[in-house]
Amino acid sequence: MAWNEPGNGQRDPWGKNRQSGNKSPLDDLIKQFRGLLGRLGGGGGGGVLTILLAFALVAVAFSSYTIVDARQAGVVLRFGKYARTLPPGFHLKLPRPIETVTKVGTTEIRSVSDKVRMLTSDENIITVDFNVQYQVSDARKYLFSLSGPPEDTLRQAAEAAVRTVVGANAMDNVLTSQGSEPTAAPAAAGTAAVATASTAPIPATPAAAAAAQTRDTLQQQTREILQATLNEYDAGLVVTDVSFQNVAPPQEVKDAFDDVNAAREDKQGTENNARAYASQVVPVARGEASRISAEAQGYAAQRVALATGDASRFNLILKEYKAAPDVTRRRLWLETVEDVMSNNPKVLDGSGGRNMIYLPLDRVTGKEVPGVGAVMQSAGSDSLAGKEKQP
Repeated sequence: MAWNEPGNGQRDPWGKNRQSGNKSPLDDLIKQFRGLLGRLGGGGGGGVLTILLAFALVAVAFSSYTIVDARQAGVVLRFGKYARTLPPGFHLKLPRPIETVTKVGTTEIRSVSDKVRMLTSDENIITVDFNVQYQVSDARKYLFSLSGPPEDTLRQAAEAAVRTVVGANAMDNVLTSQGSEPTAAPAAAGTAAVATASTAPIPATPAAAAAAQTRDTLQQQTREILQATLNEYDAGLVVTDVSFQNVAPPQEVKDAFDDVNAAREDKQGTENNARAYASQVVPVARGEASRISAEAQGYAAQRVALATGDASRFNLILKEYKAAPDVTRRRLWLETVEDVMSNNPKVLDGSGGRNMIYLPLDRVTGKEVPGVGAVMQSAGSDSLAGKEKQP
């Protein structure tokens, strides 16, 4: 017996037992599968056929499902014909080439831009640089409704819509509608301070408001016309925004248009300065008018009060006069004489020269005379002393 031949089927040269009777069920299954493939392949070609069949099974398994992203929609074609549209998620399908899936992004914002020259309603040439943003609303229509690439169709439809809108408006309206509203020239510091301190703010200029309204109107009209055209084409696209990036005259006449724009800005600055001046002058005039009106009302109230008081005083005097005419008449005469004589610088002597009268020189001349006060005080004291000495 050779050294490597096991004795009695139980031992090997190293004295280890061989467990020939303990085989795995998987090994039996593999042997049976190989035998089946060998019969199908006719013997020697069974290994190649096994590999090809395994690859075919793997390909079928991997092409029997698809995963559609949340931002996409899947269009299923069965033998090249539309079958159904798959929403986002995991889906089973027939393997290739029976069914194929084309995924289309439906939430992606796409854009198309172009720059064209066109005529306005007053037969002027301008260059318009426009931008269109859109989304896919129907994946099936997006793929199969148009004969060419959807972007080319959208660009041509957008150009036609822009030409329609621009051709129906004058050049000045189109030029003032693009960009931001016209800005006013900077005012002086004093004017700005007065405008800030004024009671009413300076309203927006009519030109700026008209430009903003014209711009929005033109873009809205372009969007509506473009969307209507795409709906007629059944393109499966929805326009989200249309904007005019740049609207400018041709380069040959750009200098002349720049001069016109500069003159328009100067006009706008002059109007703003005039509004600032009006905001300064009008509140001052209104305040002055309010002051004069208040003074007039106060004067009227004063005169009415004085007249009312005089009327009441006259009625009281009349009542007393009716009760005692002589006494009232005498009293009125004395009060009148006292009132007149108190403002008269003349001095009357009713004693026939028997009294010494000291004239008030300061009141007669209207000026202060030095020493007059002391003389008058001493004269007054002497007079009192003489009166005291009289029996």
